[in-house]
Amino acid sequence: MNASGTTSPALLAQLQRRSSDPNRRILFTGATIVTMDSGLGVLHGADLLVEGDTIRAVGPGLSPEGAVVVDGTGTILAPGFIDTHRHAWETQLRRIVPDVDDLGAYVMSTLAGHATVYRPHDMYVGTKLAALTAIDSGITCMLDFSHNSRTPEHSDAAIQALIDTCIRGVHASMGPHFGDWDRQWPGDLTRLREKYFADDDQLLTLRLAALATGEIAGPTFSYGPELARTAQELGIGVSVDAVFGMSSSQAVLGWERDGILGADLTLIHATGLTPQAWEAIRRTGTTIALAPTSDAQIGLETAIPAIDEALAVGVRPGLSIDVEVALVSDMFTQMRALHAIQRMRAVNAVHGSEQRPDRITTHDVLDFATLQGARTNGLADVTGSLTPGKKADLLVIQAEDLNNMPLNDAVGTIVLGSDARNIRAVLINGEPRKWNGQVIDVDLPALRDEVHASREYVLNASAA
Repeated sequence: MNASGTTSPALLAQLQRRSSDPNRRILFTGATIVTMDSGLGVLHGADLLVEGDTIRAVGPGLSPEGAVVVDGTGTILAPGFIDTHRHAWETQLRRIVPDVDDLGAYVMSTLAGHATVYRPHDMYVGTKLAALTAIDSGITCMLDFSHNSRTPEHSDAAIQALIDTCIRGVHASMGPHFGDWDRQWPGDLTRLREKYFADDDQLLTLRLAALATGEIAGPTFSYGPELARTAQELGIGVSVDAVFGMSSSQAVLGWERDGILGADLTLIHATGLTPQAWEAIRRTGTTIALAPTSDAQIGLETAIPAIDEALAVGVRPGLSIDVEVALVSDMFTQMRALHAIQRMRAVNAVHGSEQRPDRITTHDVLDFATLQGARTNGLADVTGSLTPGKKADLLVIQAEDLNNMPLNDAVGTIVLGSDARNIRAVLINGEPRKWNGQVIDVDLPALRDEVHASREYVLNASAA
């Protein structure tokens, strides 16, 4: 794969032989490598060696002995993006409410309406479509905040979709807000842990999902000592959604008093929190997942992504997609939206004065979308940078495509220039999942039929 962006089918077959050769080696040569590792930086005309599922070496002049060689001339190698929060089951309802203008409207249309009729099959279809779309746009790890687990079979279906797409998936399980359900959550997490997550060295990980307060769905789903104890007993992390405003700020301070803040806890949105809440987050090392387009477009709390508040206390957040019923599917848009919003606010804040604006950079937002996202998902030692010893989750981006040539600044090209069409290859755990610009092993006509049939069922059943 070089500046032309194509490789032969025979080469792809060689790259896919890991099932018969667990130590299969791939050497990418002559690429610009954006490692997102502070000790390695950006390397020009360099090589990257993958052995099995792991990055073994990064640098110039690596030996090709025993390796399948891929010409990386004219390309950028970068870590895969990390999505820290997406409600994947909703995906067959994409952009069904594109102009929704508050949280309540989303809750009533999607969670109190369409969600209540979902079958396990619909959970599977939505999650599968979300994961494949994530891979296509360069997201190699996706946290699925699966808050429509009406029965054990609904959870099984969502997890199976992650398995079948071969994404590095984080299944964050929660019961539904409205409608009939089996009340099996959170007790069913024990079964899920034993059935799907017994091996720590695998593509899938499990988390408990919860809400900050009971304002939306009542106390059952509110994070507190009981849910924290459940997660601790299972040895899993917790992701808490709908962290907004004064009520969530008070909850954060209460969680600190209860000793249940910490690095295994992720607070999603964190919009409109008080300075006292941010100090508690800083003191405890709690992680943050921002949803830049969600906050701004839907108008959540202040509608301003909490990037300045996070950075002010030394917290570097991950980024997320949130709900595709109203929002985009890709990480490029999240990076650009956050980059533009923060820099606009920084300049506006000092306009007319002698002060210099405190602006984030393209490197900052790429860090949020990769390494910090991995840390937020509890996978900092596994993925998020092209560091030898980490799993081989990486992107090959064409730098000589019409919209990217000529390559001047690799980080700037990824953040401000590129999109899904420029991603020629995606490797997850050392396995090609997108190659020559196409996601591998997807019967698109069959998938399309499945998605359309599921959508029609959901719309008709919820209207009945």
